[in-house]
Amino acid sequence: MTSVFLVWLLFIIVYDFQQRRAPNWLVLAGAVAALGALAFGTQPFEIDWASALLGAGVGFSFLLLFYAFGLMGAGDVKFAGALGLWVGLSTLVPIWIGASLMAGVHSVLWLALKHWPFFPRLALLLAGPSRTPESGPPTRRPRIIPYAAYLALATAAWMAWGRQS
Repeated sequence: MTSVFLVWLLFIIVYDFQQRRAPNWLVLAGAVAALGALAFGTQPFEIDWASALLGAGVGFSFLLLFYAFGLMGAGDVKFAGALGLWVGLSTLVPIWIGASLMAGVHSVLWLALKHWPFFPRLALLLAGPSRTPESGPPTRRPRIIPYAAYLALATAAWMAWGRQS
């Protein structure tokens, strides 16, 4: 099941960096896989149902506040809930911290490059895809930070280094 989890994280990373959204079908697939792993006893992170459900509930609820204020997309919120099903609350906290630090660096770098365009292509890359009339309706606020991707990257880093200790 670890390989399924890693593939899911990879899809989230690629999709969120390219489109600045985590699609419902992909979030739902990860949540269903997490529930299946729990049901069949193949959960790769050795957490129980209570920890998984607590991680999902807190992950979703906490980020829902940011969505309510227009600071985060709904896909990021739903992904945090699905991720909580996989890793539980105790692991979700350091993953949030790591993802938030990466998102902070992303936003500071984007703002710096926006005001001092030393590397205009990097600034465009950090800003994400442009919203044209053909690409769909405009959102309330452009999504600059691919937070679901940073959550997934922080999770991969936790898997590589954090679980060793």
